[in-house]
Amino acid sequence: MKLQEIKNIDITGKKVFIRCDFNVPMDEDNNITDDRRIRSALNTIRYCIDNDCSVILASHFGRPKGGFEEKYSLLPIAKRLHILLKQDIKMAPGVVCDETLKMANELKAGEILLLENMRFELGETKNDEELSKKLASMADVYINDAFGVSHRAHASVEGIAKYFDMNHKAAGFLMAKEIKFFHHIVHNPKRPFVSIVGGSKVSGKLEALYNLVPKVDKILIGGGMAFTFLKALGYEIGNSLVEDDLIPEALKIMDEAKKLGVKLYLPVDVVAAEAFSAEAIAKIVPVQEIPKGWMGLDIGPATALLFDEALEDANTILWNGPMGVYEMDKFAKGSTKISHAVASSFATTVVGGGDTADLVRITGDEDDMTFISTGGGASLELIEGKILPGVKALVLEEDN
Repeated sequence: MKLQEIKNIDITGKKVFIRCDFNVPMDEDNNITDDRRIRSALNTIRYCIDNDCSVILASHFGRPKGGFEEKYSLLPIAKRLHILLKQDIKMAPGVVCDETLKMANELKAGEILLLENMRFELGETKNDEELSKKLASMADVYINDAFGVSHRAHASVEGIAKYFDMNHKAAGFLMAKEIKFFHHIVHNPKRPFVSIVGGSKVSGKLEALYNLVPKVDKILIGGGMAFTFLKALGYEIGNSLVEDDLIPEALKIMDEAKKLGVKLYLPVDVVAAEAFSAEAIAKIVPVQEIPKGWMGLDIGPATALLFDEALEDANTILWNGPMGVYEMDKFAKGSTKISHAVASSFATTVVGGGDTADLVRITGDEDDMTFISTGGGASLELIEGKILPGVKALVLEEDN
């Protein structure tokens, strides 16, 4: 897939609309706790400023119900951008209100305007045509640098792009990097290629698993989703998370892996607890011995060792999803051990998904990963072989 990239179009002196992904974690006092997604957008923003552009930034944040909600305002984002870019950031009072459109129209070269939360407009998630037109009217050039939301057909992601020709729209540096990494990893990996898949549910990753099986040499399955596979094999899993309706799909995936000679690893032991609670009594048990009424909330030490050994000869590792409830210290050891194992490997390591990215930051392994994606759902859909709605409008050539 060949994308139109920002470096290949003329933006000099133009008014540029950049769709970013500033959906960052904040604490209860609206303090940003991890600004990685903001920092990831700086290369594209600085490139535009260096080319004498006036810059309009747009992003969503959280899930407001429609209309202004102070706790979802992008004002904390504006303050962090001011610190990181060392320049004033003009904060718009809305998205497409008259005052915002006036500010955009009067924006001078080198100035930056941040629009309010895109999801304050009900038309954003509905991909409303009128909203898309108004957004497009603000600028000469449209840049999509929001990989993390490009699997959404929203007005500021897909709708707006229809109003710019291929010489006036492009992928930003972050977007281009994300697409290239995942495209290369899935289509031309250095082998052995090992995928680690975790998280809570099979349903969210079913298509990705189907697409991965023919491409990888090994799949390591952990997290809550592993229990659907274990139950499919006839194990008693107590009250562990399971999707009974997907047991036939789990069996199909295991059968397909066997036919193709792909080694599929499941947990051999788990950290089980009486309840989903940090205070619950917990113990390490083999997967055959999960007590009735208990639930598995992390992979056990034997599984962590097994997975570590499976990663030893890997030349490419793709990891999406933690191995347990890593937010609780008692159930974070398995995920932490896998994070350290991936980070210390000599493989090309790609981490996808917000929870997994958060995990490697907590474990201190962030700098030892080859690439950490800013998108969870978007990365999964790329693995599934889909062309994302926000990317489709920027494609110059598709794969044969």
